[in-house]
Amino acid sequence: MALALRLAQRSLGRVWPNPAVGCVIVDAQGHVAGQGWTQDGGRPHAETEAIRQAGARARGGVGYVTLEPCAHHGQTGPCAEALVSAGVARVVSATEDPDPRVSGRGHARLVQAGIAVDTGVLGAEARRLNAGFLSRIKRGRPLVTLKVATTLDGRIAMTSGESKWITGPEARAHAHLMRAQHDAVLAGIGTVLADDPELTCRIDGIDHRRLVRVVVDTRARLSPDSRLCRSADRQAVWLLTAQPDAAAHLARSNVRVLPVAAGPEGIDPADALRVLASEGLTRVLVEGGAQVMTSLLRARLADRLAWYRSPAIMGQGVAAFSGLGLSGLADMPRVLRKETRVLGQDLLETCEFDT
Repeated sequence: MALALRLAQRSLGRVWPNPAVGCVIVDAQGHVAGQGWTQDGGRPHAETEAIRQAGARARGGVGYVTLEPCAHHGQTGPCAEALVSAGVARVVSATEDPDPRVSGRGHARLVQAGIAVDTGVLGAEARRLNAGFLSRIKRGRPLVTLKVATTLDGRIAMTSGESKWITGPEARAHAHLMRAQHDAVLAGIGTVLADDPELTCRIDGIDHRRLVRVVVDTRARLSPDSRLCRSADRQAVWLLTAQPDAAAHLARSNVRVLPVAAGPEGIDPADALRVLASEGLTRVLVEGGAQVMTSLLRARLADRLAWYRSPAIMGQGVAAFSGLGLSGLADMPRVLRKETRVLGQDLLETCEFDT
């Protein structure tokens, strides 16, 4: 199962709206006969890939799957039926699929066919890996990770707006890897106007055109001359705006305009995430700016935090977060530190919000 989970991780950011699944087929003699993971775009599924590789050796063997095999007909046939047809004697699954189209039906179909089923093996690890998919199904919104790069005193830019570069090349390379493992990268219009970013994943050997670039832009101020708009025909750009009629100037830019409800201070963050989930996104990496991140924190809609800290002190400039409106220390959003890594001279702290 540990191998199957490592295989599933290869699919993160490449298979939405599907989950990232890994499968290992062990033959009757106890040898690995087939390995598979969900392919780009969500198909073929992990089970069919592993069965195809195992061939006749799957008969009488064991299938290890990181998520309950699907039991419904979509663009591919049910994976539960594929395992039955392959003749496996036993299936070990890490966790149940909460999708109403599956939710126990996959396991039930296997049992009905006389296949022994064991569940819950490395279940916590499997649920963490697919936390985005589970969030979209159960909560109606994607998993949200806030990514910030700051000085030791929490500044993301000079007062003038200068921010390149606070962290070193190792941290910036790792940040691109994070983009590769998410379905979308999101930024507010203030950051886009100030930096004119591409928001792409620039790692040699990774074709990550499925990464959606999302701009939160209440009044539709995105310029058709921006780097985002100029590249929207090659890689998707979605505009979340409360004033869709004001986006007429983007009609020829291949930018997809998604209407979102307005909130007290711009776009309603909960409705924005609902819209993204309805489009199939499961994992969203938020890269700025301070207003967008603060609105998500205030609404308690952030799940994880990736904080890159440079060993430098600015003493002035733009803070990563502001205006939470706290009445006391007890109201502060708190995180649980999960991992700390040294990247060159910088430090990365990966945390989860304590909700």
